[in-house]
Amino acid sequence: MKTIAFLFSILMCSNLFAQQLEPTEILALVKIQVSDFNNKPRKNDVVILKSVKTTKEYKCITDTKGYGELLVPKGSTYNISYKTIGKDEKYDSFSIPQSAGLITSTLSIKYEPAKTITLENVYFDFNKSTLKETSFKTLDELAEFMKIKTSMVIEIAGHTDNVGDSTYNKTLSQARAESVRDYLIKKGISAGRLIAKGYGDKQPIATNDDEAGRQQNRRTEIRIISE
Repeated sequence: MKTIAFLFSILMCSNLFAQQLEPTEILALVKIQVSDFNNKPRKNDVVILKSVKTTKEYKCITDTKGYGELLVPKGSTYNISYKTIGKDEKYDSFSIPQSAGLITSTLSIKYEPAKTITLENVYFDFNKSTLKETSFKTLDELAEFMKIKTSMVIEIAGHTDNVGDSTYNKTLSQARAESVRDYLIKKGISAGRLIAKGYGDKQPIATNDDEAGRQQNRRTEIRIISE
């Protein structure tokens, strides 16, 4: 779901909060608080600030209270994004002035990530459950994401178009979901966090009357069971 809330403030003083990092004359301290729309803190979320001036990225991972800190150079505008499965979601932007003194900026972020995500560029050999090599980059990124989100449990949902026998399609989609599951296990993700389920042709997201629609229906989805 898209972002709906954004807030920041700049304080020209120091030592107002207990903190691990301290602002300097060159670097501003950015204090980040991430929560969902019910104000529940979001732990182990990756927040990214990217400088418009230099394109350099600054990242932090929120703690169990949804809190994180970054030191970033003054005098730049920063684009804010957060990492989700498969991509970085743009949030908003804010600027830190080139001012004398110690600057602390407080950034509050509220969002709800999508619970179902279609994995891009995950492909299998024709009529088989063998992953193509072009799938590895996407699945490697998913594995790294799950290593950050240490308590996340997902369902790997396999889908086909409606060409051929429905029972065969369900069997094929199950085998393909299990292939993705096996790949993630080999990359260090616990089997208990991965549920593989094939739905065959029963949950189309597009028409099966043309090839473009059938291609959309042949997909692998990730459904977040718990975070």
